[in-house]
Amino acid sequence: MAEWRKSSYTDNEQGACVEVAKLEARVGVRDSKDPAGPKLAFPAESFAGLLREVKAGKLDL
Repeated sequence: MAEWRKSSYTDNEQGACVEVAKLEARVGVRDSKDPAGPKLAFPAESFAGLLREVKAGKLDL
């Protein structure tokens, strides 16, 4: 069973955040307000690359 954790950027007042979980060689992403709803899964290497780009300011999200 996946262990979901909230983003460190969680908006505690609005509750708007995403959760991530390690899923073997993938990373799962879901909306914390709808844990039973749809989930996305990305290859771990791709997700790590996305995080690197965001942290480096290369993506405007």
